[in-house]
Amino acid sequence: MRGFSFLLMLLDGKKLSAKILDSVKRKVVAKKLKIGLAVILVGEHPASVSYVRQKRRAAEKVGFTFREVNLPSSVSEQKLIATIDELNLDPEIQGFIVQLPLPQKINTQKILEKISPAKDVDGFHPLNLGRGFLKLPTLLPATPAGILHLLDEYKITLKGQNVVVVGHSNIVGKPLAMLLLNRDATVSVCHVFTKNLAEFTQNADIVISATGVPHLIRAEMLKKNCVVVDAGCAQLGDKLVGDVDFENVEKIARAITPVPGGVGPMTVATLIENTLRAAENF
Repeated sequence: MRGFSFLLMLLDGKKLSAKILDSVKRKVVAKKLKIGLAVILVGEHPASVSYVRQKRRAAEKVGFTFREVNLPSSVSEQKLIATIDELNLDPEIQGFIVQLPLPQKINTQKILEKISPAKDVDGFHPLNLGRGFLKLPTLLPATPAGILHLLDEYKITLKGQNVVVVGHSNIVGKPLAMLLLNRDATVSVCHVFTKNLAEFTQNADIVISATGVPHLIRAEMLKKNCVVVDAGCAQLGDKLVGDVDFENVEKIARAITPVPGGVGPMTVATLIENTLRAAENF
């Protein structure tokens, strides 16, 4: 045992995601539900292809039908919107997503707004984000909701805690900050233009990083017995790593998510859970 590692609690997203998928499957079987999940994949970005494969496996595991709509990277915005319109009206599809990122020539926000909020199982439509802000029934963004589910599973209190969110994307950072505020946490959002990131992280009870910058969060930037959630993912040589220098941070943290096996599986499981909720109209 090294340092404080004997106190470490591993926030196992793989284990919890399996539990969630099992719960969804039991509901599908018990209620004899017919649920269809679709993914629009534009181009052949290797990471996107891998993510879609994971979503297919999860969907089929719980008894959903899965439809993959493949479009070339040269597809026009109009053609992509027409495809979205078809899925919006398809009675066999209860939820669908457009796999991101999209080619630069396509206006991503415009595309996301074309998805019916009732079928927006990624939770990115402005209406769903706004309802989430107001704590109304909605489909929450999969990664932020998955992170909260993971913290709840391990009974990590958010109320009154100082939480630093590193990264302010529309997909993770901003909606996550909103959800944390709704849970009465005191939230600081840091990003690429933040001066002296360590000033914020050193005072945090919980640090959640989602930047994709390998080993951005180091042990000396954190206080002892903090909770660290790593929502980043990057390739470093032949190894998949997160934003957190896990090997050294695990010595001082009281709880930490691994990469892989932490936030990633929770994102997929929450997407599946959202699809069930969409099918049942929330």
